[in-house]
Amino acid sequence: QVQLVESGGGLVQAGGSLRLSCAASGRIFSINAMGWYRQAPGKQRELVATITLSGSTNYANSVQGRFTISRVNAQNTMYLQMNSLKPEDTAVYYCNVNLRRGANNLDYWGQGTQVTVSS
Repeated sequence: QVQLVESGGGLVQAGGSLRLSCAASGRIFSINAMGWYRQAPGKQRELVATITLSGSTNYANSVQGRFTISRVNAQNTMYLQMNSLKPEDTAVYYCNVNLRRGANNLDYWGQGTQVTVSS
């Protein structure tokens, strides 16, 4: 019943910028945190950035200073502004939300959006 839809991926030249969006819908009553993850072919999915309802953010060292995560609570929407992109940023980027559902905390994932950075 919870759906996450990412958008904004594409092909960009090294040094360029992209802005990813994640729109959440469905039975969303309590968001503990939201975040962006990415997965390159043959590699493990890794954390890129997270943001809590209070606005506290955390970033992977590899994107610190280049990426900015933000959210709009009223629309259950999250963004990832990516600047100074590098070829190593190439990956499928996934939106994640951690929801309180009764006594449990559950993770939900979007379908992913491809980001390709050319050198």
